[in-house]
Amino acid sequence: MPSPAAAKKKEAPSLKSPSSLFPYAILLTLIILFLYSTFLTSPSSPPPKEKISRSCNLFDGRWVLDREPRKPVYDETCPFHRNAWNCLRNQRENMGMINSWRWVPKYCSLDRIDPVRFLGLMRNKNIGLVGDSLNENFLVSLLCILRAADAGAKKWKRKGAWRGAFFPKFNVTVAYHRAVLLAKYEWQPKEPTLAEGHGSKGFYRVDVDIPADDWAHINDFYDVLVFNTGHWWGSDKFPEETPLVFYQAGRPIFPPLKMLDGLKVVLENMVLHIRRNIPNKTLKFWRLQSPRHFHGGDWNQNGSCLFNEPLQDSQLDMWFDPSNNGVNKEARLLNNLIEGTLQGTDIQLLDLTRLSEFRADAHPAIWLGKKDAVAVWGQDCMHWCLPGVPDTWADILSQLIRHGSERW
Repeated sequence: MPSPAAAKKKEAPSLKSPSSLFPYAILLTLIILFLYSTFLTSPSSPPPKEKISRSCNLFDGRWVLDREPRKPVYDETCPFHRNAWNCLRNQRENMGMINSWRWVPKYCSLDRIDPVRFLGLMRNKNIGLVGDSLNENFLVSLLCILRAADAGAKKWKRKGAWRGAFFPKFNVTVAYHRAVLLAKYEWQPKEPTLAEGHGSKGFYRVDVDIPADDWAHINDFYDVLVFNTGHWWGSDKFPEETPLVFYQAGRPIFPPLKMLDGLKVVLENMVLHIRRNIPNKTLKFWRLQSPRHFHGGDWNQNGSCLFNEPLQDSQLDMWFDPSNNGVNKEARLLNNLIEGTLQGTDIQLLDLTRLSEFRADAHPAIWLGKKDAVAVWGQDCMHWCLPGVPDTWADILSQLIRHGSERW
């Protein structure tokens, strides 16, 4: 008969010591990490949703000179370039320096747009920009960046779009609809009862409650929309001999509205149209004004922007504060109108004004790609060189889209 000790030993279950299980735990952990990296973070999968800290303001920060700058994503060979903004091809001086400055927001980081991951997030979706040529400037930057992820991108011009591109690998369309006033406007012969005292050559009828045909029927086609208007709301575009005359419900508004009063009514009506006709799930942005940098006069007064580095913070108010009545005052002046109109809506402000105010050095200036362009049009101190500042706009927009994509 076995002893009690032997019986107890015989009945005890066979267990492995904790140290003998350790290698299996390590192996299991490595397998889990491998599966996660393979299937959850591949470039074709949308990036994980991120949240912006409440203290983060992507629009407030400073430009930092990178001693070892990153190479731009695209060059002068991008097929979507517009000649006057293709500063590499036009051999604009200082392009290396222009692209050596990096925008650093306060209290948060700004990631460079990853074309593959961004188009992966946007798969089977579309992005539209509506407004004036500064939104076209923005579009060209986006198209050239995203083409790095899909060299098969094709030019696209449908749904009233002025220009755009289709990215077949991701089934994504990115396009621009030219609508400089956003509202419908057309040339009319002079009618003294409507434009008494001015309009000697006729006038432009603006229907404040009707969107321009170029974007009136986009409705639910786009999943992201970026609106703007502003640069055409000035006497240089519509002088007294060819003024804007505002209509509502098919009838002229009396008493006649001055230009900025007309802009306010147009903004109110266009926002109302957007809220009624664009689906709630669509991410909507309104890009505030892109500042001009004419020094020594306006564009038609030999204004120049031959600067070699960004402006200093202490110089910005002198350049742009409307109270100084300078030639570049329009940006902040119009922003006040736009911001007031957008309050209480689901349209997010894309406030790129201040970060762009610094960059007097980054315009095409005299390098416009045509021999007589400066003599005819003056220097271009309004649009931006590409590659250049709008690439930073694209970085910011992509980050905001990632944060807002949960509604999809």
